[in-house]
Amino acid sequence: MAAKLDYHWHLRKVMADRGLFSTTDLIPLLDKRGITLSSSQVYRLVVERPERLSLKILMALLDILDCTMEDLIEPVAATGAGATSRTKKAVGAEAGVGDLRPKRARIRGVERP
Repeated sequence: MAAKLDYHWHLRKVMADRGLFSTTDLIPLLDKRGITLSSSQVYRLVVERPERLSLKILMALLDILDCTMEDLIEPVAATGAGATSRTKKAVGAEAGVGDLRPKRARIRGVERP
């Protein structure tokens, strides 16, 4: 059976290495290259691992950051059976809060009609 392939997306690290610390710093740089993305699209591109990526956007990122594809995309072998069926998690969820979940507020002393 062929090995399953996966990848790591290093856009945030490469941006930081180049002195770009805000996701919105990319918007005008992409616009100069004819690519118009909203701030939320750029945020997702930087923070999340893209499943689909336009080659024009990839080429623009390589040009803006003066890097190679190997700097942005690191191919790795997938580990375990659950690697292909990942679920999206909120940003920062990888830190983990365990079983901590918010509790529903209850207002006492107020009569309801």
